[in-house]
Amino acid sequence: MKKILFLLLILNSSIGVQGAFAQSGKVVSFVLNSKALQNTGGEDPNRKVSIYLPPNYDGSSQRYPVIYYLHGFMGKDNIFAQMQAILDEGIKRNKIRPFIFVQADHFTLYEGSFYSNSSLTGNWDEFESKELVEYVDKNFRTLATRESRGIAGHSMGGYGAFKIGMLHPEVFSSIYALSPGLLAMVKEFGPNSPSFKEVQNVKTQEDLKKTYYPKVLVAVARAWSPNPNKPPFYCDFPFSYEGDKMIVNQAVLEKWEANMPVYMVNKYADNLRKLTAIKLDWGRNDSPRFPIQIGMLSQRLENLGINHYAEEYIGDHGNKIWTTDGRVLNDLLPFFNDYLKF
Repeated sequence: MKKILFLLLILNSSIGVQGAFAQSGKVVSFVLNSKALQNTGGEDPNRKVSIYLPPNYDGSSQRYPVIYYLHGFMGKDNIFAQMQAILDEGIKRNKIRPFIFVQADHFTLYEGSFYSNSSLTGNWDEFESKELVEYVDKNFRTLATRESRGIAGHSMGGYGAFKIGMLHPEVFSSIYALSPGLLAMVKEFGPNSPSFKEVQNVKTQEDLKKTYYPKVLVAVARAWSPNPNKPPFYCDFPFSYEGDKMIVNQAVLEKWEANMPVYMVNKYADNLRKLTAIKLDWGRNDSPRFPIQIGMLSQRLENLGINHYAEEYIGDHGNKIWTTDGRVLNDLLPFFNDYLKF
């Protein structure tokens, strides 16, 4: 009898361990040598990618939908412990059925690719929407259809998610943009803000590293308006100043507006109508530009008859994203659970 009880105890313990293990996914990482990112701007075409695989991925033959997540400015590919815990929690709480989650490194010499194709820095849109998707579908058990792919991101990544999703409805079916940035030139990035004055006074890379808004503008300009004949940053800006007088470079301004969603949606309205679902959100206490520019985009979408969600929440730019009371667990994951095909 004692032997039987002992064996039952061991069996129960084993089941308990397996049950606990089943509650946790795992993260795998690899480096992808990108053909799309071959460039003349000094950027590394070897890109680290981290992928969250759901609990029991190795123990089944099931195929899964995929969420592609784009990080913000100054971010990298890391799916760190807090992110993995939130993804596990989403499955545990039935916020979402098991899924694959992909995040690639878009950190550049100037700290962000802006997910755009550039003749100087490489084709970051092509890398994300074509090369990476093809690699993931080939090497992991995905549901390899647009209906089972969503794209999301925060800040610069929110911008990238909306733009790439809009340009590639044949690849992605749903978009969730958390506090997307640089949708239009307003407030801190508007022509009469100090930012464009500041950037034209920065002459070296070392000085640029000490700034924030000028550094963002250089990263953007290298993506949208590169100029191989203009050191040290090899790019042009839409506005410059002679004293307090603003000079508009119309050709460059048009290049920037061609990459900013508020000005793009008329051209790509039919693409947006092909999407299953779109959601934008922003924190009420975020920097002033976010509520304004996201409101502008939402209004344009509404005017074009493009169904979408747009929601303000009580928070700032980062305090309620990857937290148990945050947007990823309670809004983004349920959104994709509703709109992706499992």
